[in-house]
Amino acid sequence: MREPRASPGYPVMAIQFSPQEILETIRMVQMENLDIRTITMGISLRDCADADLAKAGAKAYDKICRLAARLVVAGDEIEREYGIPIINKRISVTPVALVAEASASNEYVRFAKQLERAAAEVGVNFIGGFSALVHKGATRGDDALIGSIPEALSVTERVCASVNVGTTRAGINMDAVARMGRTIVETARLTAQRDGIGCAKLVVFCNAVEDNPFMAGAFHGIGEPDCVLNVGVSGPGVVATAIEAEPDADFGELASVIKRTAFKVTRMGELVGRAASAKLGVPFGIVDLSLAPTPAPGDSVGRILESMGLERIGTHGSTAALALLNDAVKKGGAMASSYVGGLSGAFIPVSEDAVMIDAAACGAITFDKLEAMTAVCSVGLDMIAVPGDTPASTIAAIIADEAAIGMINGKTTAVRLIPAPGKKIGDVVSFGGLLGTAPVIALHRESSEKFVRRGGRIPAPVQGLSN
Repeated sequence: MREPRASPGYPVMAIQFSPQEILETIRMVQMENLDIRTITMGISLRDCADADLAKAGAKAYDKICRLAARLVVAGDEIEREYGIPIINKRISVTPVALVAEASASNEYVRFAKQLERAAAEVGVNFIGGFSALVHKGATRGDDALIGSIPEALSVTERVCASVNVGTTRAGINMDAVARMGRTIVETARLTAQRDGIGCAKLVVFCNAVEDNPFMAGAFHGIGEPDCVLNVGVSGPGVVATAIEAEPDADFGELASVIKRTAFKVTRMGELVGRAASAKLGVPFGIVDLSLAPTPAPGDSVGRILESMGLERIGTHGSTAALALLNDAVKKGGAMASSYVGGLSGAFIPVSEDAVMIDAAACGAITFDKLEAMTAVCSVGLDMIAVPGDTPASTIAAIIADEAAIGMINGKTTAVRLIPAPGKKIGDVVSFGGLLGTAPVIALHRESSEKFVRRGGRIPAPVQGLSN
């Protein structure tokens, strides 16, 4: 593999690969579904703020188109030069609430449409950052953005939204949690003709990170540079194959197998990230090694867990298996690169994982088990279809539960639920592509309305007082 050349002002660290590593990478790509899941350009829009919202949107459009003009071309060139598939080229921007509130206008859908135009112009499939950070309270701009989410996601194809409602330091903003329950229900209603697909582009976070390259939750954090290139690498099939080759290994040995595999995959990710950085003349940020499944056969986190000896994912032992996997992936990645970031670990999105889909369809994995597993995975309750008549208060209570897991454990957690309009338990929704299909699974029928209606803020835990 050739080393990327440095662009002026952006030195590139040499990464040497032996012939054996090159052959091993080729095998992983051709036979085990190894790929670069995304190269994501983060772009600050803070200098686009304007008292006139239309002007702010136009500035954002111009800046995105200028900086990301060659993002897709560069990705395609790297794919040809290195023979490594790059599945997605994407953009994340500064949380729009921080930019748009300089204007007195509340018509943030207009800003979302400018983001959509820019994404279409440069050829990316998603643009993240229609976002607000409200873990301790909301400003006027935050309120306007959250109120705009349902319509914005219903009139755009590429725009992704996220809202951070809690942190370990601040606690959980239960007023925001309740509002996001209603927002998810309304988003599903406005996209009912497509099984509520708008909700697949909406994530509610606790402890959101600023450099996540994965959608739908990516945004460009306020501590980030003006423009940066982050890479998300994935290889569930590679890890599963490595585990299947060691059927008699104990758990310590199994962890070492996963770490070695994660090390190799992360090195490949950083190589691609630095090559893209050099081609585009922007700084390299981080490589996020997250085992993100796809509906393709063999490209499954569920398969990894079952390879450890579980008859079916969701049975007893699934949480322990996922904990081992997530920890080993992080350790292997950290040894391979000084710039591992984002979420880095294992995702368990139900609709995007063929083994998870089967387990949910036959009842082997339940909603409660999925929630337990989120305590040890990289994110949270992800791409789960629930009955279309689920009350907003129930969704809000689910968000609160998931945020509590993140707050107490000091980790990122998230909720991406699809209350599928007109669907009931056992029905199937289909979103196509990487979003896959999902069986509608059962929730508890008992009400959480009075609990959610209390409002206010759940105080931060004592471990948040870490100074």
